[in-house]
Amino acid sequence: SNTKYNRIKTQLAEKEISNRELAEYLGVTVHTVSRWCTNTGQPSLETLYRIADYLDINICELLVPNKK
Repeated sequence: SNTKYNRIKTQLAEKEISNRELAEYLGVTVHTVSRWCTNTGQPSLETLYRIADYLDINICELLVPNKK
C-alpha cells in the first residue's frame, strides 16, 4: 500500500533540519529516518513524541489526519 501515515519529511523541510540531524538526535541511522520520510517504515509512538519535541511542534503535525 502507498498509505501516508506521517508528515516527517514535510516538517523537516519546513524547519530546515536534515535527516542526518534528526537521526543523530534520536540515535538512529539516516536510513531509518529516510524510511520514515518515504513512509516505507513508521517510528514508534514514543519516537514520534521525541521528533515532535525536537522540532518544537505538536505531535499532530507529524501525522496525516485519518478524517477529512
